[in-house]
Amino acid sequence: MSLLLANNKPCRFVQNETTVMSNPSSSAESLYPDAEFIPTPSITQAANDLRAAAGEKARDIVHTAESKAAALKERAVESAQHFRDSAAEKAIALKSSAAEKAHHLKETAADQWENTRETAKELQVTAEDYIRQNPTKCVLSALGLGFLIGLMVRR
Repeated sequence: MSLLLANNKPCRFVQNETTVMSNPSSSAESLYPDAEFIPTPSITQAANDLRAAAGEKARDIVHTAESKAAALKERAVESAQHFRDSAAEKAIALKSSAAEKAHHLKETAADQWENTRETAKELQVTAEDYIRQNPTKCVLSALGLGFLIGLMVRR
């Protein structure tokens, strides 16, 4: 059997073709006098291995963070594009609706103008007919009305 240290390096003691697990801080001779000791890496090597493992873990974390940031950026760009497309669609719909309303108002105004013109023509024809049927009455009424207006303006 083998014992794994903090740096994942095995420490083994071999005795008569069988592997025995041992405490790495005790000596091989104290437990098994006829055991063959296979040396473990030095403390410096273990520290270097630990630094290398920490550096690799840091690089993995950086790589993961970069990939997550790239994915987040991509989602933000997609969301912005979706928002832009949605806003453009709504703007087109509002423009179309406003054009329809403007067209409707233009038709209504044209109809009202035509009705007003017809009513004015009818009033003109009616007034002309009345004046032709009652010329004396109309001239005297106009003369009296002019006199009253003149008196009001004088004061």
